[in-house]
Amino acid sequence: MIQVLSNRTFAALFGAQVVALLGTGLLTVALGLLAYDLAGDRAGLVLGTALTIKMVAYVGLSPVAQALVQRLPRKAVLVGADLIRAGVALCLPFVSEVWHIYTLIFALQAASATFTPAFQATIPDVLPDEGDYTRALSLSRLAYDLENLLSPALAGLLLTVLSYSWLFLGTVLGFAFSAALVWRAAVPVVKDDSAQRPFRERLTRGIRIYLATPRLRGLLALNLSAAAVGAFVLVNTVVIVRGGYAGSEADLALAMAAFGAGSMAAALMLPRLLDHLADRRVMLAGAQGLVLVALILSGVLLWGGLPGWRIYLLTLAVMGFLYASVLTPSGRLLRRSAHAEDRPAVFAAQFALSHACWLIAYPMAGWAGQALGMGVALLILGVLALVGLIIALRVWPA
Repeated sequence: MIQVLSNRTFAALFGAQVVALLGTGLLTVALGLLAYDLAGDRAGLVLGTALTIKMVAYVGLSPVAQALVQRLPRKAVLVGADLIRAGVALCLPFVSEVWHIYTLIFALQAASATFTPAFQATIPDVLPDEGDYTRALSLSRLAYDLENLLSPALAGLLLTVLSYSWLFLGTVLGFAFSAALVWRAAVPVVKDDSAQRPFRERLTRGIRIYLATPRLRGLLALNLSAAAVGAFVLVNTVVIVRGGYAGSEADLALAMAAFGAGSMAAALMLPRLLDHLADRRVMLAGAQGLVLVALILSGVLLWGGLPGWRIYLLTLAVMGFLYASVLTPSGRLLRRSAHAEDRPAVFAAQFALSHACWLIAYPMAGWAGQALGMGVALLILGVLALVGLIIALRVWPA
C-alpha cells in the first residue's frame, strides 16, 4: 500500500490531506470547549446546530461550488479553499457570541464543500492505474481513522500547556501547510470543455450522471446503510459508555478506538481483496453484515440489556470493519462512471448526496436514542440500513 507514496504528486497531496485532517481534529476539540464557554449547559445544542449547519452546507453548496469554480485551474481552487479555511479558523478565537460560531462554521464548511470533491477528483488523474488508486483510497481511509485517534490525544497534550484558543492556531497551520503542499504538487491539468456549458447544466450535470448510472444509484443506497449505522455509533456511543457502562472518558476513547481499529483493518485488507473480488460483492457483503450486526445488537439491547464490555468493544470493531468495507471502494465506482472532465461534478454529487444521508441519520439517531431508548433507536436505524441494502440490490444489477 505504501508504495503509492513513491508518486511524488500523490505523496504531496496525501500529506496535504493528513495535515488538514489534523487541523480539523484540533478544531473539533476547541470548538466544543468554546461552545461550553459561551453556552454552558447548552453547549450540546450549540454543537448539534453547528453539525447540522455543516451538513446543510455540504449538501447544498457542493454542486453549486463545483459549478462556479469549474472554469478555474484545479490547483488554484484547492489552494484558495485551504486559505479560506485557514482565514476562518483564525477568526474563531475572537468569537464572543454563539451566532458568530454558526456564521464561521458555515463559511468554513462552504470552503470544505469546494475543496474536498475537487481534491478527490484529482487523485484518479494522478494515479491512473486502478490498483494504485485502490491503495490510495485505503490510505485515505486510514488517514481518517488515525485522525480520529490521534487528534484528541494531540489536543489533550497541547491543553496541558496551552489554553484551548491556541488549538485554533493548530487548525490554521494545518490548512496553511495543506495549501503549501498542494501548491508544490504537480496537479494534472485536465482539458475541460464542459466548463463552457451554461451554469445550469454545469450545476446539475454531476447529479444527472450519478442518478443515471446503476452502480452509483446502488452506491447512494449503500451510503444510506452506512450512514444509518455509523450515525448510531457516532451519536450514541458516548451515552452508552458513560450512562450504560458508567465508563470514564478513557473508556469512551477506547470504544471509539475499537470502531476505528476495525475500519483500519478493513482499509489494510481491501486492496488485496479487491484485486480478486468485484466491488459490488465486497460492498454488498459489508452492508449485509452491517445490517445483521445492527439488528442483533438492537435485539440484545432490547431484551438482554447491555452486553459485556469486551463483547461491546468487539462489536464496535466489527461494525467499523463492515462500515469501511462499504465506503472505501466508492471512489473506484465514481472513477469508472465518468470521463476525466466530469469527475469533479460526479465527486461533488457523491459528496452532497452521501452527506444528505447523514443529514437524515444524525437527527434520527439522536432523537430516537433520547426519546425511545438505545435498543429501539438501533432497531430503527438497522431497518433504515436494511432498506438501503434492498434498494442497492434492486438498482445495482450484478
